[in-house]
Amino acid sequence: MAIAEKGKGRGGGRGRGGWGSSKSQSLKRAERHVQMQFHNTMSLILILSLLLIFPSRGSVILQGNSRVKSPNNTFELGLFKFSPGPAKFYLGIRYTALPNPNTIWVANRLSPAPSLSASTLQLTETGQLILSHSNTTLWSTQKQKEKLKMKLKLLESGNLVLVSSEGVVAWQSFDYPADCWVPGMNLTRLNSLTSWRTESDPSPGLYSLRLKPPLYAQFELLFNHTFSYWSTGNWTNGSFLNVPEMSIPYLYSFHFLSPFSPAASFGFSERTSDTGLLLPTMFRLHPFGQIKQYTWNSQSRSWNFFWAKPEPLSQVPGLCGSFGLFTSQSSTFCQCLTGFQPFDAHSWSEGDYSRGCFRRDSACYGTDAFQRLADVIFSFGNVTVLSGNSRRFCQRHCLASCACVAFTFHQQPRFCNLFYGFLSDFQNSTGLGESGVLYVRVPRGRKCFDRKVLGAVVIGVVALLGVVVVILLVIVKRRGGKKGLEEDGFLLPVLNLKVFSYKELQLATRGFSDKVGHGGFGTVFQGELFDASIVAVKRLERPGGGEKEFRAEVSTIGNIQHVNLVRLRGFCSENSHRLLVYEYMQNGALSVYLRKEGPTLNWDVRFRVAVGTAKGIAYLHEECRCCIIHCDIKPENILLDADFTAKVSDFGLAKLIGRDFSRVLATMRGTWGYVAPEWISGVAITTKADVYSYGMTLLELIGGRRNVEAPPSAGGGGDSGGETRGKWFFPPWAAQRIIEGNVSDVMDKRLGNAYNVDEARRVALVAVWCIQDDEGMRPTMGMVVKMLEGLVEVSVPPPPKLLQALVTGDSFHGVKADSGNGVSTGGSLSDGNLEVSTADSESYTGNVFSPLDVNVNVSVR
Repeated sequence: MAIAEKGKGRGGGRGRGGWGSSKSQSLKRAERHVQMQFHNTMSLILILSLLLIFPSRGSVILQGNSRVKSPNNTFELGLFKFSPGPAKFYLGIRYTALPNPNTIWVANRLSPAPSLSASTLQLTETGQLILSHSNTTLWSTQKQKEKLKMKLKLLESGNLVLVSSEGVVAWQSFDYPADCWVPGMNLTRLNSLTSWRTESDPSPGLYSLRLKPPLYAQFELLFNHTFSYWSTGNWTNGSFLNVPEMSIPYLYSFHFLSPFSPAASFGFSERTSDTGLLLPTMFRLHPFGQIKQYTWNSQSRSWNFFWAKPEPLSQVPGLCGSFGLFTSQSSTFCQCLTGFQPFDAHSWSEGDYSRGCFRRDSACYGTDAFQRLADVIFSFGNVTVLSGNSRRFCQRHCLASCACVAFTFHQQPRFCNLFYGFLSDFQNSTGLGESGVLYVRVPRGRKCFDRKVLGAVVIGVVALLGVVVVILLVIVKRRGGKKGLEEDGFLLPVLNLKVFSYKELQLATRGFSDKVGHGGFGTVFQGELFDASIVAVKRLERPGGGEKEFRAEVSTIGNIQHVNLVRLRGFCSENSHRLLVYEYMQNGALSVYLRKEGPTLNWDVRFRVAVGTAKGIAYLHEECRCCIIHCDIKPENILLDADFTAKVSDFGLAKLIGRDFSRVLATMRGTWGYVAPEWISGVAITTKADVYSYGMTLLELIGGRRNVEAPPSAGGGGDSGGETRGKWFFPPWAAQRIIEGNVSDVMDKRLGNAYNVDEARRVALVAVWCIQDDEGMRPTMGMVVKMLEGLVEVSVPPPPKLLQALVTGDSFHGVKADSGNGVSTGGSLSDGNLEVSTADSESYTGNVFSPLDVNVNVSVR
């Protein structure tokens, strides 16, 4: 029993042990099964992930340091490193056995591989080339629309192609050039060359070569893909006009398919040597913006440099960046201006100067100095033109703004160019004279150790002076302010104007030292108020006669607000002092831009000036509570703000008339050449007098010249007798050309063809309508605005009869005007001379249409 129990116990033990072993094995099998399923799942996930990266695995073309060769080993495809710096590898094609420049194509210009070991070039089953590094795609071609079996070939021409089994080229590297153009490669409107950043950095640079749209008959070089700085000229008789080297027949065979059309395609083939072999040759767009031509010399085993365009290198824009000076005396050819340093020292050392230089001391001080650069030319962005009579005047205005970086001062005529932002493309030139002198703002040397002491002293002195000035101003205002306002009670209703004391304006204008112009009855000075705003202060210099004009201006424009009228900010009426304070116009008067030797305006600005001026005058005539006649419309009284918006100024001659009166008798003070015929006879005038003056101004605006100048060259007008001495009167000749439909003859030649033909025709026709002798035939200024904007059709006007009477016979020619000193006492035509006597007892003998404020004698035969 005991044994049985024991045996049972052993048997039961073995049974439990056997069962437990069997169960353990089952668990292990189950675990292995789960593990296999897990591994299978992970493998599937990995495969799917790889498929997402590589749609079809295909075949490995390159891996690491391997190469693909062309049939004769002329070219090789591989991963190359171009600089000794950080590891950056690029997929490229190069001449196998030739020295630099030998790389003709680079694929991954924007995404270099950080190492060779993990870099792979694959050709997938879908016909796609993929360059990757550690499963990260760096570059790829497009997927093929149809799944075809593709082969990758590097041809002996250096062209990398994907070819189907049927021999169809699905993709080729020649369609996606880098900086090199080699034989067999055709350039079309769909591809272009783009320079390397530097000689050791193949990332896209700033220069490109393309077929020039829209004719596609020539190539052009572009800076930053926008600015064209050189072109080959049109394709003529087998070569480009601006590349005479192409006419040498033994160098290359060029072919231009379908020029002057979007299908244009240009290519060339290389020459054959005496041994019958094709010699390597290429065009390369250098990082410095020149397109260069190379030919391999097998005897010297070197590249022969044939030609470069443009030449010299200084013609390439953007080489040295902002505030960098191009110099041919240094191997680096770029250097920073004094007081400046490279913006990126590393790039500068690598030969990339495009980011330019910046001021060592970026702080803005009112005591900054100016570096004088003589005989330099440069490029600029924002510029403000000011009328100024001295270099010190220009310097003070530049120092007044931290954004002003440089200025120039011109003697004839006297004006300043204030430059803002960045200046670039500095290079030396010759024969520029004073107009070629640039003053660049630089930090003045300072001693750091006494800044605190100096600052404390300055603050103390300024505070003390401030207290003294405030006390004096209070005393002056109390003594003179009340008296002044009582004497000029008519000014009290003008509530939106600031009343200035004479002392305030004297301080603002630095003792009336910054003269910017001379208007009717007064001189205009630039000033700066206590709030740092720049203003124009007009001081009347003839108290007797000028007071009437002062009262007229204040009463008429004190409450006028219009975008095309200069805003009056305040006035001074203290004792005998009469001053007007206007908003300041940064770009000066229109007259500055109507001189051949001065700056010019593009057509868009001119058209906006024409329309804006018309709107301003129309507002005075038709929209004010009281009709206002300006009486002195001329380019000197049309000012341009920072955005070149036209603003009518100088209401010193304006006469206020009520709506119940159609005419007002005005003392004649208008400027010769702009005065309407009816004004000369002494009869009452209407708003049509302003229309006439506006028409004369329009002729000067579109012609880019004054109405009386030296006669034009042969064929350009002039009197029938071929007179070449004296002055030539522009309006008769211009009116005839416009009436005949030859508006282009009248247009400013500086514009070339860069103007809107329809707009120009409208402006020209409106000008002739405005200068009609019969004021009833002249349009109103409201109608002028509609005509200019194209809302009303403009018909061809009749010839102005008085202008026709001033020329020989019935034809229109320029009227010759010689300076004269005749004195007359009447206002009629006598012996061929028009005699006029003004109210100021100043006698004039001459043509009433001459814009010169001098005596003019006009011969009428």
